Amino acid sequence: MTKVALKGLLGRKTRAILTSFAIVLGVAMISGTFVLTDTIQKSFNSVFTQAFDKTDVTVSGKEIVKNSRSRATVPQAMLAKVRALDETGAASGNVEGEVKLVDAHGKTVGGANTEGDGFSVDPKQPRFSALTLTTGRWAAGPHEIVIDSNTASKHHYEIGDTIGAKADGPVRRYTITGIGKLGGSGFGGLVTLAAFDLHTAQDILDRQGQFDGISVAADTGVSQAQLARAIKPLIGPSLQVQTADEAVAEASDDLSKGIGIIRIFLLAFAGISLFVGAFVIFNTISITVAQRTRELATLRTLGASRRQVLRSVLLETVVIGVIASTVGLFLGIGIAEGLKALFAALGVDLPKASAVLAGRTVIVSLVVGTLVTLLAGLLPALRATAVPPISAVREGATLPPSRFARFKPYAAAVVTVLGLGLIAVGMSAGGGAQSILASLGAGTLLLFTGVAMMSSHLVKPLARVVGLPARRLGGSAGRLATRNSVRNPARTASTAAALMIGLALVTFVATLGGGLKDSVTSQLKDQAKSDYVVSASSNEGTFSKAADKALAGAPGVEVASSIRSDQARILGETTNVVGVDPATIARVYRFDWEHGSDAAVARLGDGAIVDTDYAKSKHLAIGSRLRAQTPTGDFHTYVVKATYKAPKVQPLFTGVVISQASFDADFHQAKNVLAFADGGTSAGVKRALAAFPDARVETKAAYVARMGKDVNTTLALFYVLLALSVIVSLFGMVNTMILSVYERTRELGMLRAIGMTRRQARRMVRHESVITALIGAGLGLPLGVLLAAIATKGLSSQGIGFHLSIAPLVAFTLVAVVAGVLAAIPPARRASRLNVLSALQYE
Repeated sequence: MTKVALKGLLGRKTRAILTSFAIVLGVAMISGTFVLTDTIQKSFNSVFTQAFDKTDVTVSGKEIVKNSRSRATVPQAMLAKVRALDETGAASGNVEGEVKLVDAHGKTVGGANTEGDGFSVDPKQPRFSALTLTTGRWAAGPHEIVIDSNTASKHHYEIGDTIGAKADGPVRRYTITGIGKLGGSGFGGLVTLAAFDLHTAQDILDRQGQFDGISVAADTGVSQAQLARAIKPLIGPSLQVQTADEAVAEASDDLSKGIGIIRIFLLAFAGISLFVGAFVIFNTISITVAQRTRELATLRTLGASRRQVLRSVLLETVVIGVIASTVGLFLGIGIAEGLKALFAALGVDLPKASAVLAGRTVIVSLVVGTLVTLLAGLLPALRATAVPPISAVREGATLPPSRFARFKPYAAAVVTVLGLGLIAVGMSAGGGAQSILASLGAGTLLLFTGVAMMSSHLVKPLARVVGLPARRLGGSAGRLATRNSVRNPARTASTAAALMIGLALVTFVATLGGGLKDSVTSQLKDQAKSDYVVSASSNEGTFSKAADKALAGAPGVEVASSIRSDQARILGETTNVVGVDPATIARVYRFDWEHGSDAAVARLGDGAIVDTDYAKSKHLAIGSRLRAQTPTGDFHTYVVKATYKAPKVQPLFTGVVISQASFDADFHQAKNVLAFADGGTSAGVKRALAAFPDARVETKAAYVARMGKDVNTTLALFYVLLALSVIVSLFGMVNTMILSVYERTRELGMLRAIGMTRRQARRMVRHESVITALIGAGLGLPLGVLLAAIATKGLSSQGIGFHLSIAPLVAFTLVAVVAGVLAAIPPARRASRLNVLSALQYE
């Protein structure tokens, strides 16, 4: 039976190839995700290792508050104490922070969205620098700078040229004395790199008398651990000592957490594609088994047992799964390389490293792909065992109905209800994000499965509706196409179900996204009362505090107010802390007061304002005291003086609100996140902030529109990733239509014999494919709207409303029509090219 199975598979190569595409694409996404993220991890680990290659121990501030923009600094006097240790071979203090490079026209250059990092390099101790000098010399004066090679080549800078740089202040001009690479690799494009001598770096980063860290090399014969033990007695409670190995491990671990989020996100879409692929495989193998009824019956007549027939069909399925998974595995390497090339084209060059094909990637890709294929083919294989031997001598023999067929509607109802129940539980659950997403994901998959199981009963009524244009405009070919689409409702339903899933998901995203966009724009309009909004020009989300005076001094500006933000530990948790100007914030921002008024802001002093939800969760009331630990380890106590209702979806700021005077005293390295201005002209405000290229000036309307556009950009990303599932369903439709044409060879020959032209044959197949696609749309679009309505109901407390837009639904319907037309191309060509005499003789 093994030889029979393999020979049968080789005899149906076209079917096997088309079937395998459904798995190839899903596995390629899994493999590409692992290869890309593993390669990024390896690349950055290499950079981290090289950066600490000649450093044995580092002294730095502890991360007292997670995700804070600042840490405790190291007193400059500490360097002399470290150097005096017998275990120390060499030591150098350093500072680092956000520094942007600016061209002669006042525009920021380099980096992914202009991010930049500045740091000090001691020309006498360049061994501690993460930057490796490739040409020129190190900066050694107050007007000198070394930049990274990527910025130099991209923007055509050479030794001796002048370039601007800024941190939390105006732009200053420097002469380029050297060009280097990070860690000696070809890394670049993610951030611009600017190296100064120590005193210049301390001046531009406002670290006079302070270091961000001290790099230490051990004396001969001293280990990293010995050196670390010798330094620890010298440091205070807010500082930490790490060996180079520990520092590399910490940096790698932080990177792994970020990469892990990306990996899960991409794998979720790979899983959706494989789920759709399972429907395609199930349908294809079911059709193939049905078409082989006489062949299987003949094997039974010749003595094959049910177990042997089952083994034969499953073997074919496993072979298809293994081959498809293998192809997908290596195709994933190409996908990962393509993504790296895309990053490079966008100016984001990853460190040079060969693609990483880990054993985990190979195992997961092959096992998942093969297992999905096997499970999808299990039910058709079981049905194949039910073929009675007598079918071998019957003309037009068909598979007998399963003895469980009568229970299918009840099973479908149970699966659907269970899916809806899990979705409801997920929406109302108060657990962690992981448990909520697991419940929602499982519920959605069950809902799709239940609807697919019931869809065969909906094919005929849907076909009557969506087939109306074909019957009216397609002539006899259109009428035949409509009848063909309902000839085998189960087959049509299975084919349409694959497309249904993709269309349901994009409809869900579009509908929920429409409600989210409306909520975002309306809440922003309600909060801001100013004419202009100033925000960061980069993804880092901050801009210079020094811009405050320039904004207030802009011609015609009547009031200007900025907002700063950082993290602190309050009541045992990391909490956002916001600094506002009490005298002006209420004139440009609308508070929805619960207990308090605008007058309470003006009298804020050393007090705090908190939003209502935070107050309830922490059992706070007016007069309650909040003890906050800042990133430097200091403590400050604030008294709650008012509470307000913060917007749920898009608050301009959130957290514990304190006065800017208190904020600046406790958070030395924080920057502005927003600023508002009333009065003046747009051109005048922009001219006033021309010296601050990290700040972006927009009218209130333009700012709100950009935030809404960002929602659309996110939705577009989801559409692109979900398009893979639509492509998989497209292959399923092609496969089904080709098998259908093959099955109806004699019928098509008869139609051609009585006068049907080649063009009419193509039109008939095309109409049938489009009707099948529209049935998928008829199932998917309402299902997507239902899911969005359920999600909106669950998120209503967060301020997200239901928004049903007709335009996306029309667009997705057109996508279904295009998919049907594309899927019909190969089978229509086959149908039109059949030899009439050969077709009539076909059995």
